[in-house]
Amino acid sequence: MGVKSFVEVHPDSHFPIENLPYGVFKPEPGSEPRPGVAIGEYVLDLSVISSAGLFDGPVLKGSDCFHQPNLNKFLEMGRPAWKEARTTTQKLLSLTEPALCNNASLRQKALVPMDKVQMLLPIAIGDYTDFFSSMHHAKNCGTIFRGPENPIPPNWFHLPIAYHGRASSIVISGTDIVRPRGQGYPSGSSAPYFGPSRKLDFELEMAAVVGPGNELGKPVDVNEAADHIFGLVLMNDWSARDIQAWEYVPLGPFLGKSFGTTVSPWIVTLDALEPFICDAPKQVPPPLPYLAEKISKNYDISLEVRIKPAGQEHSFVVTRSNFNHLYWTLTQQLAHHTVNGCNLRPGDLLGTGTISGPEPESYGCLLELTWNGEKQLPLAETSRKFLEDGDEVIISGYSKGEGYKVGFGTCAGKILPSLP
Repeated sequence: MGVKSFVEVHPDSHFPIENLPYGVFKPEPGSEPRPGVAIGEYVLDLSVISSAGLFDGPVLKGSDCFHQPNLNKFLEMGRPAWKEARTTTQKLLSLTEPALCNNASLRQKALVPMDKVQMLLPIAIGDYTDFFSSMHHAKNCGTIFRGPENPIPPNWFHLPIAYHGRASSIVISGTDIVRPRGQGYPSGSSAPYFGPSRKLDFELEMAAVVGPGNELGKPVDVNEAADHIFGLVLMNDWSARDIQAWEYVPLGPFLGKSFGTTVSPWIVTLDALEPFICDAPKQVPPPLPYLAEKISKNYDISLEVRIKPAGQEHSFVVTRSNFNHLYWTLTQQLAHHTVNGCNLRPGDLLGTGTISGPEPESYGCLLELTWNGEKQLPLAETSRKFLEDGDEVIISGYSKGEGYKVGFGTCAGKILPSLP
């Protein structure tokens, strides 16, 4: 786009002026949460910008959406408000606009060093749905549990499979995760095992943040679904594989998933990701008419997972994948979610499911990387089959432009021992 910011931004930063992702933060302990956008190593306090009367466009003028403790009111306003806010913030942060650049006192109030703030969940999440949209992940899981003859059930190629998750246990990056307890598969004729999970895993995912919802009973057209998606976050949908394997028949995931889901603090908008649109995979058989898109698109987002083993100073890359490996698109997921009349609401979260690529080094969870514990994953002087207490998992992701990155920061969490 060629716009330069007066805020110095390192070329490797995830947060150049081309990005401007949204989050919610506290500038200091005890202060009220408020919305902001990331620029370099700073957070632009949108409540200060709003109070200064600088959101003066026809949609946002007079609105109190940036004086809220979360982004839900802004999300509900839809794409006209999002575009106006993006245009305004890019202009205010540019070298050629004096309103902020040349106003020292306003600059000091509005730009807060990122290392001084506390990041919070940016949205109030009413409902959370987790999809199962990576063909490579589906094939690997099916092969592990059912054998290679027919690893993917026939319905998977006709609809985006999903389940309704637990919104109350979604936490912001940096929150510790307590190892869950539950039942595991019985050995022989013995009773089921009960205790701390022995197969704790991460899942490399992303999640769409819903903007305007839809009325109960009124589905969203697949070709209009993008107007209901504000942006994307990184997500780690932690999984207790042993608990999940014992409980999931016949109704699906429950305690093996609901103990914790971690999301990154910054929501990268679809507008910021637009330069990185790429073709979605060819779908065979062709989807039913309600899922048939005029233009079927994915995004080129490089994803990486690192594990920092307990007691070690360094972290190690365990997988590199890409968002473009998803078979079912974000818009197909949203359209399918509403086709029965289900009403989505601003702030709802739609997880993609584990994003695995075709190669072993691109598998998106330890279940695949160790083939359900059949082999060890080397980490320098140690190795893992599944996560151990004290291990930290760090997910990162970005799209690479010419001389800049549009990134998501990190999504991190450390495993604490199970409660006694």
